[in-house]
Amino acid sequence: MDPSSAGAGGNSLASASCGDAQKRRVCYFYDPEVGNYYYGQGHPMKPHRVRMTHALLAHYGLLAPAKMQVLRPLPARDRDLCRFHSDDYVAFLRAVTPETQLDQIRSLRRFNVGEDCPVFDGLYAYCQTYAGASVGAAVKLNHGTHDIAINWSGGLHHAKKSEASGFCYVNDIVLAILELLKLHERVLYIDIDIHHGDGVEEAFYTTNRVMTVSFHKFGDYFPGTGDIRDIGYSEGKYYCLNVPLDDGIDDDSYQSIFKPIIGKVMEMYRPGAVVLQCGADSLSGDRLGCFNLSGKGHAECVKFMRSFNVPLLLLGGGGYTIRNVARCWCYETGVALGEELREKLPYNEYYEYFGPEYSLFVAASNMENRNTNKQLEEIKCNILDNLSKLQHAPSVQFEERIPETKLPEPDEDQEDPDERHDPDSDMVLDDHKPMGHSARSLIHNIEVKREITESETKDQHGKRLTTEHKGPEPMADDLGSSKQAPI
Repeated sequence: MDPSSAGAGGNSLASASCGDAQKRRVCYFYDPEVGNYYYGQGHPMKPHRVRMTHALLAHYGLLAPAKMQVLRPLPARDRDLCRFHSDDYVAFLRAVTPETQLDQIRSLRRFNVGEDCPVFDGLYAYCQTYAGASVGAAVKLNHGTHDIAINWSGGLHHAKKSEASGFCYVNDIVLAILELLKLHERVLYIDIDIHHGDGVEEAFYTTNRVMTVSFHKFGDYFPGTGDIRDIGYSEGKYYCLNVPLDDGIDDDSYQSIFKPIIGKVMEMYRPGAVVLQCGADSLSGDRLGCFNLSGKGHAECVKFMRSFNVPLLLLGGGGYTIRNVARCWCYETGVALGEELREKLPYNEYYEYFGPEYSLFVAASNMENRNTNKQLEEIKCNILDNLSKLQHAPSVQFEERIPETKLPEPDEDQEDPDERHDPDSDMVLDDHKPMGHSARSLIHNIEVKREITESETKDQHGKRLTTEHKGPEPMADDLGSSKQAPI
């Protein structure tokens, strides 16, 4: 199937207002220290890949002011992180060090910090850096000064309210979405990492103000969640979409399901902003992945979302063959900018990583595609059926709109001089409380951990398998939710 035709319905939505050729205002967040953090010998997660990406962007000339605004993020503070995460978990991350961890065995177990999520030098500063970048990027979009904001160090989608998971400690995505919700009634989250975006889904499982859509490998695969039957609960029912895929999915198969589903989501949900997690472990040849997407196939998702001309936040995520990750995110930055990049890589300080082909484009392999056309069609029909149960967003009568007048610029003269923000980071904190309640209170009332209504079972790996989830209803004052339609 021609991927360009797979989602014609969705793309036509955008074409009326904006073509792909139109220039977008793009900002890009990068901290030069991020590549120094090291999970440990043999660990597959390597923040160094973000530095490699940055080097490619520099040598392709994409960091020039005429191309995009390059910003160094302000590190997130304790209270920023506690808008979602629990106080005791944040305090633990701040205090623990490689030297003191053996004295905190109970806390390590409680917060799931250990082998997959090790304690390393600078752990808390690392969390502050990537989370601050994502929140700062969301603030830029809220201010309307940029159309697309990028943070390749972010996208750590597995972290829970009080628990590290899957190489992720702080869930920068949830924090960024909470920032976007200060202005937008509805935010769409899309996850193209090979792993299910469980932490983000769980955080917003009971609200219709955020729709989560995850395309992922499903089966005997971490984190073991993301069944197509998991559709949200209470006010969030049908606002959670899971697209379970099998090994070897290629570009054509992926776009044959991505574009129709996302096109329909955009038509029905009409989000005010979109967050796209661009995990690169769905690329062919990933150290931990088993999909067969080329770099261009992966970037087609970015191109498609760009075409809708809705404020777009691009984040990183997984990706463990780092030469592929750097090339993928460099190419996708070019897509965001509307720039055609030459295939031959420019010489750079990491040039030897990219041999022997020295090409920008990550190629697919000849691995078997275990996703049959029939299976994909059934998944697509199931998802589209769930979407048909939503009310069409433009007809929604909102009970409550977040007043734009309650989004003041920070008055630095009124702030503690020691607490002032870097003006380039533009971070908005809880102090302004545009919703009448702090975002931390909002997410606390969602009660991030879902209760299980049916008996739990565990497989031989100890994974929790559930068929139905239950959680308390969102607080209307916090979420502004309506039983009639999304807000």
